[in-house]
Amino acid sequence: MTEDKKRFLFSLFIPLCFLIILWIIQLAQFIFKINFDSFGLLPRTTSGLIGIITAPLLHAGFAHLFSNTLPLLFLATGVLYFYKNSAFKVFVIVYIVPGVFVWLFAREAYHIGASGIVYGLVTFLFFSGVIRRDTRSIALALIVTFLYGSLIWGVLPQNNNVSWEYHLFGSLTGIASAIIFRNSDPYKKYDWEDEPDDNNDNLEISHRKGHPFDE
Repeated sequence: MTEDKKRFLFSLFIPLCFLIILWIIQLAQFIFKINFDSFGLLPRTTSGLIGIITAPLLHAGFAHLFSNTLPLLFLATGVLYFYKNSAFKVFVIVYIVPGVFVWLFAREAYHIGASGIVYGLVTFLFFSGVIRRDTRSIALALIVTFLYGSLIWGVLPQNNNVSWEYHLFGSLTGIASAIIFRNSDPYKKYDWEDEPDDNNDNLEISHRKGHPFDE
């Protein structure tokens, strides 16, 4: 097994483990008819502080969880694969920091779901790609954004049943993380990216030899 394949499988394994935990929690609520919403994040309350840790693990139903599952899988795998030195730090930051700001500034309602992490990872990948000129990161972030087009508008207060605050603060946290870790995991170009354009070389040679393209 090649080193790249091992790295990819490891990058895939960690998000899968996290998603298994989310699905076990949701299945437990369904099978045993229990509701963990009280462990959600309730802003500006002492009891709601626990939600900073527990809210991303809870979802309003299977549809809610499924809507986060594939984006989490793609994005977390991409971050782990392309940014192995800073990936775990980034994940901890986009997991915790948005919840802190939601607790401080969001509406007085229970906020649950891993959407804040999704938005944090999307913006981290996209802006890391822009800052580092890493086209792979930009492409991955854009693919997820286009597949789940509502991501673009999710930071705006359009639906009272959706925690747009988590989306907004997740996005801002992802951008901040991209700036903070901009010098980690330097982007290594493939050999073909540095190869000169053969056509341009031929034109330049022809120009020197008095080819009809001469001015």
